[in-house]
Order: sequence, then C-alpha cells, then structure tokens
Amino acid sequence: MSPVRILIAKPGLDGHDRGAKIVARALRDAGYEVIYTGIRQTPEMIVATAIQENVRAIGLSILSGAHKTLLPEIVRLLKKNVGGKLAKKITVFAGGIIPTEDITYLKSKGITEVFRPGTTTQAILDFLKRKFG
Repeated sequence: MSPVRILIAKPGLDGHDRGAKIVARALRDAGYEVIYTGIRQTPEMIVATAIQENVRAIGLSILSGAHKTLLPEIVRLLKKNVGGKLAKKITVFAGGIIPTEDITYLKSKGITEVFRPGTTTQAILDFLKRKFG
C-alpha cells in the first residue's frame, strides 16, 4: 500500500514556517508522503496543489491572524473544485496561533482538527493515525 500523501501549506502572508517544517519532517519520519508548498500561498494555490498531488490531507500552518478568512476559503474551494463527495475524502487540519474561541467556528467550516501552540508532533501523528490507520 502506498503511503498517505499529505500537503503542508502556509496560507497568507505569514513568513514564519519553522513549525510547518517540523511537522512536515515528523510526518515524513512516520512514513507519510509530504508535499510542502512553502510560504505565502493563496487558497487557490493550495487547493490546486492538493488536487494535482492527489493528497488525502491538507495541513495548514497559520500565524498571521487571518485563520477565520483563509482556512474556510480553502475548504470552500476544495468543495467547489473537487466536488462534495471527493472533498470530504480530503481531511483538512490546521495549526498555529489560533485562539481557543475560534476553534468551534473553524470546525463548523470544515477544518477537522486544530492544533495550538505547544502541541506535540506525536499528537498530530496520533490524529492522522486515527484518520488513516
């Protein structure tokens, strides 16, 4: 069986990508196939890459404070561009500086899980193992 493909992306103008790189490395070390897009990606670029790379999950790292705008837009574009049924097969999770009070909103918009500062890479791996076995 081929490894689960996961896209790690940095939406918006945030230029800090250390956390995204640490997560990408942990996922690779755990056997996932990781595509890292780099910084300053638009929602359109992220969705296009996810479709092109045929990923099963998208991990979004955001520190800029634009999470309530950019993250739901990525989910909306996924649904628009790959259709409802296929879009549901792509798990979208996020991490970064996201206030606790915004997590419920993001989940209502299709973000499966939100990891806040201090989350261990093992917690992210455990989440993915529950999703993909």
